[in-house]
Amino acid sequence: REYGDYLVPVTNSQYQITLQFNLEQLPADKAGLAKHVSMLKRNVLASPFIRAFEYWESQQEGAGPLMATHYRENEAIYVQAQQDRVTVIFSTLFQEEVDRVLGKVFLQEFVDARRQAAIQNAPQVFYSSREAPLEIRHLPELRQDESVGYVSFVLFPRHFADAEVREQTISQIQLFRDYLHYHIKCAKAYMHSRMRTRVKEFLKVINRAKPDRTTAASEKRTATGRYFRPQFRQSSATSPQQVEGEW
Repeated sequence: REYGDYLVPVTNSQYQITLQFNLEQLPADKAGLAKHVSMLKRNVLASPFIRAFEYWESQQEGAGPLMATHYRENEAIYVQAQQDRVTVIFSTLFQEEVDRVLGKVFLQEFVDARRQAAIQNAPQVFYSSREAPLEIRHLPELRQDESVGYVSFVLFPRHFADAEVREQTISQIQLFRDYLHYHIKCAKAYMHSRMRTRVKEFLKVINRAKPDRTTAASEKRTATGRYFRPQFRQSSATSPQQVEGEW
């Protein structure tokens, strides 16, 4: 529907989609065509969302088919339509333990923020760090460990009934995974900068606490700058110790 006039049936073995343009038959709006081509990935990922919205419009009984888009290794987007809503589930993989902790805190804020009266129209958000949601729990290829997180968005008709709102919803929800990991990286960079600043302050305190390297009390200098160091040695004199100066 989007690129039918430009699709080439035979593609390179290393690619899945090839578009071909006749430079002599380009439309008048060349900038619009370039923007449309640049949104190829967005339009490809929009396919399951459009099918789910169309299933909701058909008012069929029961839940629609569960559509999975494996857009990254070990990560996927699951979309399923029901009679009164469309559920979108993201499975995201956290490579590091710090990312997992920050991601859990960040996603918990999504759940808590919806309680505010100003954003009651936002989609419902559910998060689970290990156990998959009920909609996809039956799938055999799911990973169930601490490194995987599942985020569920519940879209209601107000989020996709209107055509313009529908397109905006599709564009925004596709970027959720990038949005999440971008903020995790920003949080780590901020904390690292704060830690480096504190380390510098601590080093300044330690440097100020060091004593000045002055001449020790046992060392004396003459007018010419030579040192005079007293030495102690046992003597047969009446005094148990005798002090002698060595030049």
